Amino acid sequence: MPRLHELAKTIRSKNAGVNQVTFDVIFPTRDAYRRVVESGVLSREAVARIYRIAPERISDHVQFELANAIKFTIYRERPSGSPGDWDTLGCQFYGPLVDVEVP
Repeated sequence: MPRLHELAKTIRSKNAGVNQVTFDVIFPTRDAYRRVVESGVLSREAVARIYRIAPERISDHVQFELANAIKFTIYRERPSGSPGDWDTLGCQFYGPLVDVEVP
């Protein structure tokens, strides 16, 4: 089975304000995009499992077919830059997505 990083051209995360991190997974082809969407490996429920969070922490989850992209946003455990925050810019949150297997 291919891993997500083998199908996507971009997997990234970044700040979406003080209390949220947003993720973009962008595919080079419609076929790659459809494969991931239809597999459900990045559904709202799957994202909650991958990040070990309650589904309520996912504020947005969008499958944007025109751009061959999946975008979702999660609420942070603590505000960006506060004590205990390990990624102030939110740019390292994407890590768990890279090796997701896609049937």
